[in-house]
Amino acid sequence: MIILSESLKAAILAHAQAESPRECCGVIVNVGRDRGYVACRNLADDPRQHFQIHHEDFARAEDQGEIIAIVHSHPFANVQPSEADKVACEDSGLPWVIVNPQTEAFGIFEPSGYEAQLIGRQFVYGVLDCYTLVLDYYRRELGIMLPYYVRDDSWGWWERGQNLYADRFAEAGFVAVHTPQPGDVILMQVQSDVANHAAVYLGDNVILHHLVKQLSRRDMYGGYWQKHTLHILRHRSRC
Repeated sequence: MIILSESLKAAILAHAQAESPRECCGVIVNVGRDRGYVACRNLADDPRQHFQIHHEDFARAEDQGEIIAIVHSHPFANVQPSEADKVACEDSGLPWVIVNPQTEAFGIFEPSGYEAQLIGRQFVYGVLDCYTLVLDYYRRELGIMLPYYVRDDSWGWWERGQNLYADRFAEAGFVAVHTPQPGDVILMQVQSDVANHAAVYLGDNVILHHLVKQLSRRDMYGGYWQKHTLHILRHRSRC
């Protein structure tokens, strides 16, 4: 477990209080025998609820020394990690530090093998969203590893002339089919001209998916979802 010196705590707390009510974010680096805090910019679409470290700031921190911990604040909550925090901590492979700028409390946790449930997970773009639900389902239920695409600063890509799902499904190992079978991926459009939402077909007209600002869930595949389906995809290994 990483130990925070009083000088590190002071630097982190000052940043958190300056950014509040936005979440602050940064990293702790080893520079020789010393440790320092590098404050970073928060690129999250909703910085009062989430954080996303600016890639340029992260690269700048790497130039200064070895990154040994990720830091962010919880302006409106205690310092216990959220579900998204736990998932992102696992992905980072590093300890995480959380600070509350009002209570001045600190919390520290480390990767421990945590996995979010497929149903009932919170939505955080790039961490727990419709694509990561598909990734997790394929890995856990089908034993298929799909490519992970970093989605830094890409929220709303469907409004900027991009068509990421359609452009990438072939390189991810999928082919288009006409009728869904259990395990197939269904690409749909939600208030968009292109496919910007993915679901897994479970069979018996049931899909598993994760909508913005909602918990992941099962839904009947009919009505709205069938009307807005653009592609039905099957992994080549299952053809």
